[in-house]
Amino acid sequence: MSAFAEIGFKGDRKDYFMVRELEVLPGQHVIVEADRGEDLGKVLALGTVAERKCSASGGCGTPEPDRDVVRLARDEELGVLESLREDEERVRVETRKKVEEHGLRMKVTEAEWQFDRKKLTIFFTADRRVDFRELVRDLARTFRTRIELRQIGVRDESALLGGVGRCGRELCCSTWLPELKPVSLQLAKDQNLSLNPAQISGCCGRLMCCLQYEHDTYVQARRRFPREGKQLRTPRGQEEVLKVDIWGERVTLKDEEGERRVVSLEELKAEVRESSPGPGKPRSRDRSEPN
Repeated sequence: MSAFAEIGFKGDRKDYFMVRELEVLPGQHVIVEADRGEDLGKVLALGTVAERKCSASGGCGTPEPDRDVVRLARDEELGVLESLREDEERVRVETRKKVEEHGLRMKVTEAEWQFDRKKLTIFFTADRRVDFRELVRDLARTFRTRIELRQIGVRDESALLGGVGRCGRELCCSTWLPELKPVSLQLAKDQNLSLNPAQISGCCGRLMCCLQYEHDTYVQARRRFPREGKQLRTPRGQEEVLKVDIWGERVTLKDEEGERRVVSLEELKAEVRESSPGPGKPRSRDRSEPN
């Protein structure tokens, strides 16, 4: 009997393993196979749920993960993990000193010990590629283990460290968002948002991720409204659409005299139908219908 398992580690790091001949439940800590050793993580999901999340994240390049959950973690091993997390502060401080000594233009973001201390991963950000070969040798001598320096982007940095967004909730990238996708300024324009970077940027300094996954909702809602600049025939004559309020279900119009008014979408549709040419008379869809 075997099943998929999603295992969470420090920060937002997740990986997928196979559970074979072992009974585990979400929330339990387990020992898993790792790079040249073992690591300790927490079961986040099992079975079909884990398999779907693996597929959605692109983490399943093969029919099933090639590493297994070894066993349940013991209480004393959880104490060891806690001591490793505490020691990582010392690692970050020492690594930053080494970076300064080597004169490298890089920012050390986080450090993570593998549970068996056979590997130490150090995450950093940099504006360009960094030749850190000498730094790696120096760190290996200092910490007496295998060193992996991993360059990440500013979005990944926020996902790794976590935080609170402008909405007052924990960052999507560090909680539930399965994948960080590119976000363009066009998304903000489509949603009629302010283009002030200070108002549409997240903690990472880049455009907020929520602009991406809310975009389809705005596009679908927007299709029910006439385009800005469109000319409509109403009982008041020709009127131009100046602005639409998607969530308020309102449209701002301007007539030929320059007078403005705000009407609900349903009222506007009724007015347009009332002013449409009768049977046998020419109609112009571009000028007389809201959609």
